[in-house]
Amino acid sequence: MSREYEGLAREILDKVGGKENVLDVYHCQTRLRFRLAEEGKADQAGLDSMDGVAKVLISGGVFQVVIGTHVKYVFEEIDRLVGPKKAEESRGGNQGGQKRNPAEVVIDFVSGTFQPIIPALSGAGMVKALLALLVVFELIDNQSQTYYLLNLFADGVFYYLPLLLAVTEAQKLKCNPILAAGVAAIMLHPNWAALVTAGEEVHFFQIIPFTLTTYTGSVIPIILVVLVQAYVEKWLDRLIPKAVKLVFVPMLTFLIMGTLAFSVLGPIGSVLGNGLGVFFTFLSTNASWAPAVMIGGFLPLMVMFGLHNGVAPLGVMQMADLGYDSIFGPGCVCSNIAQGVACLVVCLRTKDAKLKQIAGSASVTGLMGITEPALYGVNLPKKYPLIAAMIGGGCGGLYAGLTQTHRFATGSSGLPAVLLYIGDNSMTCFYNILIALVISAVVSGVLTYLLSLKFEAAADFTGKGESLQEVPAAKGTAVPEAGSRACEDGIIYSPMNGEIITLEEIGDGVFSAGVLGQGCGIRPAEGKVYAPFDGKVILVADTRHAIGVRSRDGMEIMIHVGLETVELGGEGFDPVVKTGDLVAKGQLLMNFDLEKIGEKYPTVTAFLITNSFVYQSVSLVKQGSSQVGEVMIKAEKQ
Repeated sequence: MSREYEGLAREILDKVGGKENVLDVYHCQTRLRFRLAEEGKADQAGLDSMDGVAKVLISGGVFQVVIGTHVKYVFEEIDRLVGPKKAEESRGGNQGGQKRNPAEVVIDFVSGTFQPIIPALSGAGMVKALLALLVVFELIDNQSQTYYLLNLFADGVFYYLPLLLAVTEAQKLKCNPILAAGVAAIMLHPNWAALVTAGEEVHFFQIIPFTLTTYTGSVIPIILVVLVQAYVEKWLDRLIPKAVKLVFVPMLTFLIMGTLAFSVLGPIGSVLGNGLGVFFTFLSTNASWAPAVMIGGFLPLMVMFGLHNGVAPLGVMQMADLGYDSIFGPGCVCSNIAQGVACLVVCLRTKDAKLKQIAGSASVTGLMGITEPALYGVNLPKKYPLIAAMIGGGCGGLYAGLTQTHRFATGSSGLPAVLLYIGDNSMTCFYNILIALVISAVVSGVLTYLLSLKFEAAADFTGKGESLQEVPAAKGTAVPEAGSRACEDGIIYSPMNGEIITLEEIGDGVFSAGVLGQGCGIRPAEGKVYAPFDGKVILVADTRHAIGVRSRDGMEIMIHVGLETVELGGEGFDPVVKTGDLVAKGQLLMNFDLEKIGEKYPTVTAFLITNSFVYQSVSLVKQGSSQVGEVMIKAEKQ
């Protein structure tokens, strides 16, 4: 467990109403998911504006905080702060007395059942993809023992899929997952498979008929069985005395559920599963374009409202029934690539330092299949990239659907997912999904660029357009010549009175490693920050502790006052400029209470060139005691 995210976890927990307001908390790939006693106690606006939080939304009765791919580490801290008692308190299932509509209940149930097994399905899917590659390139023979064993590695998850679903569903329904797995094991027992193969009628106690159906790799039968088991188990738990509960509750659960599974619930589930198989086959034959277009075009909206959690399992079910997925996979990967590309175009076009940083990392994760950072951090707030991505994803999905492209294993939905489309000893689906992704990328990229010309001011993307000749004279500064002497390109002047130190001396892992850019640190002697050159303010943090400025030649810098000072929520900081203001070298940008801030956090200030990657060299030419206006850094472009 890393304490690096403890501060963020504490602030999130505080803004959802404190640990007393949390009935349950868990996470998926990018989001924290809270069950709150009272949603009204949560400060949604405050969470939305926090550094480290991409978006907050409420869907399916769940309060969702989008963090990013490092959500696991934030969750570990929140889980530690909330304490283990919450899991027990939430078993009552009242969810704070809040009413949820049937659709929300179903989506939450399906999501909670299927999401935990996604890693296993993804791992098995990638083994399938590797196996297909080895066969296609004739590195192994499909009659060899190696092929047999690798196929076994991949098929194990799908063969015992009912057992995995039994465990996750039982956890969701708050019944005993081990007993649920035991019932699933009864249904998968080889002796039952032998009876089905023999084809002779089976009667329990010569009275109750058992329908001859195999359940390996099935989905719906075990879902129905565990759904009923949850109520049977709780009824037995109330009925049987505590002294003998440990023995008789499991025994009676196996007897009752084993009988119901083979006589009623399993056969019903099998009929429903076969019906879904017929439906999937019909779609694949007569309307193969429809699912891929709908998922490719509207997946971002589904994600926003949590509906994708109810649709994605259809792909798993189709995979279990037919051995491939054309319902969810092709449209999903087209949509994700379209979103990643749209976000990347914004990153390449914008000169806003903060937006560029967010869009750069979000586009990479989007292309790898995790789109929430791109969706909530860039595409949704700016709107037009989202529209472009939806059109691009729909176009790619249309091609994938018309060519009846499907994946042969379940896994990620980013660029690595293309390997999942190799199967049936053929590369046809692989080539088609590549074409579909190119269509998605080109359409979304071109549309994002064209729409940016309409919806964005030229200055926001080119860094030009402002008239620096009209920069106001410096105010409130002790530097007599401030604003009166022309700034040289690539020269940064000291923005503070104090002691200049190297990045390594700052003592912060992120700043010192240069992750956010090259630069230096300053130990301030007074609570004032001045402009380091003539330029434009491109960032004033919501928590007022950081300011970004772009020079007339395109250099972008961030001045981050203090370490961990975001925790102060703006207390002690008083910026005197706002985003979009034109400033002159030496002009006052911010006042801050040096003593008050220093009582809680280190006041050492990070001065970073956030686009230092465009410079061939960044040299610190001044160290030690320094005054505002002295040359501090020289940077040479490549």
